[in-house]
Amino acid sequence: MAIRASRRGALLAAVLLWPIALAATLTSPGTDDSMLARAALLALLSWPGLALLGAGLAPTAVGSRIDAIAAGVALAVGAPIASIASTAIGIAILVLVRDSTRVDDAIGLTIRLGVLGALRYAPLVAVAVVLWTILLRRHGRAAGSGEPPPGVPD
Repeated sequence: MAIRASRRGALLAAVLLWPIALAATLTSPGTDDSMLARAALLALLSWPGLALLGAGLAPTAVGSRIDAIAAGVALAVGAPIASIASTAIGIAILVLVRDSTRVDDAIGLTIRLGVLGALRYAPLVAVAVVLWTILLRRHGRAAGSGEPPPGVPD
């Protein structure tokens, strides 16, 4: 049950939250039309962090209602951090391959723009987290019964 919930949680978190990371990247200061493909690839670096966070919190979200609320709050707070951290790691690796003297500038700019984007899109993150919690709980229930899985109080 926990493995299935983790898989669903990872996929749902990445699918629901990645478009917000993409929008934040595309609307970052200094991004023009000639950089759209690069910006989309940059946003793609956030996918692993979002999926890992969703997978880690999913088993808790299919538990009791209080657990689901706690997992939702943790996802809402942690999604921007996971997205920025995952992107910063990817940027560090990519910049190291090309020019090892500019890694600190690239990571600093990534974090700065990521925080600005997270603040701008916080309401959309909240909506995505609510959808994540609802969808995960709906599909995490025992098949067809609408009851929580055995041993899980509600």
